[in-house]
Amino acid sequence: MKKLFTGTLLLLSLAGFAQMKPGKGWIRLFNGKDLTGWDIKIKGHDLNNNYGNTFRVEDGLLKVRYDQYTNFDEQYGHIFYKQNFSAYLIVVEYRFTGSQVAGGPGWALRNSGVMLHGQSAASMGKDQDFPISLEEQLLGGNGTDPRSTANLCTPGTNVVMNNKLITEHCITSTSKTYHGEQWVRAAALVLGDSVIKHIVFKDTVLVYNKPQVGGGNVTNADNTLLQEGRPLKEGSISLQSESHPVDFRRVELFNLEPYMNDPAKLDAILKKLQKRKYKKS
Repeated sequence: MKKLFTGTLLLLSLAGFAQMKPGKGWIRLFNGKDLTGWDIKIKGHDLNNNYGNTFRVEDGLLKVRYDQYTNFDEQYGHIFYKQNFSAYLIVVEYRFTGSQVAGGPGWALRNSGVMLHGQSAASMGKDQDFPISLEEQLLGGNGTDPRSTANLCTPGTNVVMNNKLITEHCITSTSKTYHGEQWVRAAALVLGDSVIKHIVFKDTVLVYNKPQVGGGNVTNADNTLLQEGRPLKEGSISLQSESHPVDFRRVELFNLEPYMNDPAKLDAILKKLQKRKYKKS
């Protein structure tokens, strides 16, 4: 499949993907009404204890809020879709809003993420901070400095880039900076443990291969899950609460698993997605 990956996949853009109406192959992970189909795990709290009503649905948006917190106190949270996936295109539309909650770390200003190929919510320790996963880090501009989005962070994981094992915790993408409270469209194209691409609007901003367990940057995880070098071929998808309010208005996924054993069909469906016309929201 190497030829395929260096052909269509490297040219694939997100042009209009998020505007596609859910249909065959598409799954609307967030239904716009409630949190059906999701599990919640917040550090220091039991599974599905939605402390402080952190994750909520209002006005058709999946909101992350901290108005019931006195202090953030490193209570990092994640909301997990209950089904695992291995090959897919996921599209989210997000915006940062308001002010960071008291006690939030400086690096978490206008910071959230989409966690890919992660462990399950149920397998996280009560005091675990982040799931073992690949994070497509979502950053908002601070109004002054360059601050790219769709970066890669690696809690309990490593990846390969340009045939080299990358062990740094965060890798910066080539995206633009998005200041203010504007809506931003980000996506990830994930094909098992072969290739993963981060996309912002129509631009591919980061590409990596061979995701695997390794490294640090995750605390209080079950050591039996931290098997150095174990390939990450599938896993959970989750959204973060890291101390800054954020809204998600779309969280949709096109399932590519049925096409993974047929490179020609996979190539065709990706071309079809790329060419399809979409309605504006």
